[in-house]
Amino acid sequence: MTKDDAVSWRGLGRVEKVFLVLLAVWALLFFSGFGQRYQTLAGVAAIVMGVVTIIKIGRMALRNLIWRLRNRLIVAYLFIAVVPIVLLLALMLVTSYALVGQMAVYLVNSELANRARILSIRAQILARPLRPNPQPGTPRPPGRDAQFGVARSLTGLQGQFPNVQILATGEQEYRYPPDANITPPPEQWKNASGLVTRRDALYIWAHAEQGGNEVTMLAPVTAELLASLVPGIGDITFPGYTELAVKSHVPAAANSLDFGISFPYPVFVPSWENPQGALQRLYFVVDTRYSAVLGIVFGQKADWSDLAMTFLLTLIGVFFVVELVSLWAGVKLTRAITGAVHELYEGTTHVTEGDFSYRIPVKGKDQIAELATSFNTMTENLSRLIVVAKEKERLESELAIARDVQNQLFPKDVPFTKSLELKGVCSPARMVSGDYYDFMALPHDSLALAIGDVAGKGISAALLMATIQSTMRTQLSSANGTPASQLHASKMVALLNRQLYATTSPEKYATFYFAIYDEERHALTYTNAGHLAPILLHGNDLQMLDSTGTVVGAFPVAIYEEKTVMLEKGDVLVAYTDGIVEPENVYGEMFGEDRLKDLIVKYARSDSAELIARTMEAVTHWTGAGELQDDMTMVVARHL
Repeated sequence: MTKDDAVSWRGLGRVEKVFLVLLAVWALLFFSGFGQRYQTLAGVAAIVMGVVTIIKIGRMALRNLIWRLRNRLIVAYLFIAVVPIVLLLALMLVTSYALVGQMAVYLVNSELANRARILSIRAQILARPLRPNPQPGTPRPPGRDAQFGVARSLTGLQGQFPNVQILATGEQEYRYPPDANITPPPEQWKNASGLVTRRDALYIWAHAEQGGNEVTMLAPVTAELLASLVPGIGDITFPGYTELAVKSHVPAAANSLDFGISFPYPVFVPSWENPQGALQRLYFVVDTRYSAVLGIVFGQKADWSDLAMTFLLTLIGVFFVVELVSLWAGVKLTRAITGAVHELYEGTTHVTEGDFSYRIPVKGKDQIAELATSFNTMTENLSRLIVVAKEKERLESELAIARDVQNQLFPKDVPFTKSLELKGVCSPARMVSGDYYDFMALPHDSLALAIGDVAGKGISAALLMATIQSTMRTQLSSANGTPASQLHASKMVALLNRQLYATTSPEKYATFYFAIYDEERHALTYTNAGHLAPILLHGNDLQMLDSTGTVVGAFPVAIYEEKTVMLEKGDVLVAYTDGIVEPENVYGEMFGEDRLKDLIVKYARSDSAELIARTMEAVTHWTGAGELQDDMTMVVARHL
C-alpha cells in the first residue's frame, strides 16, 4: 500500500470502511466457495452497508452542491416553482382516478342493490297467502298456485339471475329447480335481502314471510352475473369468491390518455348460518377505464379524451411559458442576490483581517441595498467600538493599578497596644472603593483610628479617600511626640474639612469618624462628622456614638465637637459604613441597625475577624444578589 493509498484509507469514514471490509469478506467467501450461509450473511450485510454508504455520500454531495448560494437558489427555485406544478398535476391525476373509480363502484353497487330489491319483491309476491277454494271444504290441488307463481317469477328472473334457486314453504312446498339443494334459512331470519355468504360462497338472496308462507331465493354471484350488472363497464370481481371471466370485459383504450382503473370498494355481508353474528368485510374490485365510466354516466361515447388532451396540452403550454418567464426573472434576481452576497463576503473578509475601512458599493433602493448600507454602518460602528474597547481596556488596566494602589493605602499592620485589639476589612463594590479606614500609631502605645465614606463611587471617590488619608496622616505626623491626651480630634477633623473644601469640587464630601485612644487612661476620644454612629457594646448594653458635627468637605466653616468614652475590659466598638446597614432585599427592606446589633451581641465573644465575616455574609445573604450594592467597610476595636 502506497502513502497515497494510506492517506485515502484514513480519509474514509467509519461507514465506508465497514462496507469495504464486508465487500472484501463476501468476495473472499464467494470465490473460495466456503460456507453458502456465510456468503449470504456477508452479502446481505454488504448490501445494507452499501445502501447506508450511498445515502451518506449522497448527503455529502448535496451539501457540497448547495454550498454555493447560486446552486442553493436554483434548488430553492425547483422546490418553489417546479415541484408545486408536479404536485398539482399529480393531484389532478389522483383526483380524477378517485372520482372515476368512485363513479364506477357507485354504478356497480347501485345495480347490486337493485338486483337484491328485485329478488325481494318477487319473494314477497310469492309469499302471499294462496287463493281460497271456490267451494268450502273442497281439497285444494297440491302445488297449483306455487308452481304458477314461481313460473311467472322465473320469466323475469332467469335473465338477471342465472342459476337462481327458489324454495317456497307453507301449506305447500315447492323447489326450483326440483333438484335444488336449497334449505330453509335459520329461524332468526325474517324478511331480508341483499348479499349473503353460505358455505364459502357468495349469493344475492331474498327471504319473505307472510301468512305462514315463506319464500327463499338464492342467486349465486358468478362472473356471468357480475358481467351483466353494468354492461360495458369492465371486469367486476369479489376476490376470494369470484374469478375473472376467461375473456376480459375491460374495453380497449380510446387513446394514450385513456388509462385503466382498478378500484376496490368494501361491502359488509352477513352469514347465512349466523344471522346475528358480526358482518364480514368483503371487497369488490372494478377494473375499467376512464372512457367506459364516463360513457355510461353521460350516456354517450363522446371522445372526451381528445378534449382532455387539448386541455392538457394547452395547460402544459401555459405552464411552459410561465416557467420560461420565471426562469428569466429567477436568473436576474439570482445574479443580483449572489452579487450582493459576494460583496458581503468580500467585506467580511476585510473585516476579518482587521480592515474596517472597507465599504460595500450600494446599488438600488431595495432590501439588498439596505443590507449593504447596514453592513457599511456596522463596519463604521465596529471601528468606533474597537476604539471604545481599547479605551475601556486601558481604563480597566488603570483601574486595576488604582485598586492595587488603594489596597496599599489600607493599613497592613495594626499598631501595637497593650489593651486594644483592632481589625478592619473593606470589601469594594467596584474595582476601587470610596470607603476609608485607617489605624495610626501614637506615642506611648496610643493610637488613632478612622473610618469614612466618600460620596459617590469609582475613581473620584477613591482619589478623595486617598486625600483624606494623606491629610490625617500628615496632621498626626506634624504632632510628633505629642501625647494622646493633648491631641484634639475635633481640631483635626475641622482642619480636614477646610482642606477638602478648598481642594475639591463642591459636590465632593465624606462622612468621617475619627477617634484617638489613650493607652494610659483607656479613654477613647472621638469626633463623628456625619458618619453612621458606631456601636459600643459595654457589658450587655449597646451605646451609639452619635454624630458630633456635619460631613467634611461640604462647608468652608463647620464646628465639630469631640466626646470621650472610657473603655473597660470586654468592651467592643464596631464602626461601619452604609454598605452594611442600607442594602435592600427583593422586597425593598434594608438590612438595618437592629439586625447589625443582633449580630454584634451574637458574635461579641468570637474573634473580631469572625464577627466581621459573619456580618458581611449576613448582608450578602439578605440582598440575595451576586454583586454588592455598595462598598462594605467594618472596623472592630476590642478592649482586652
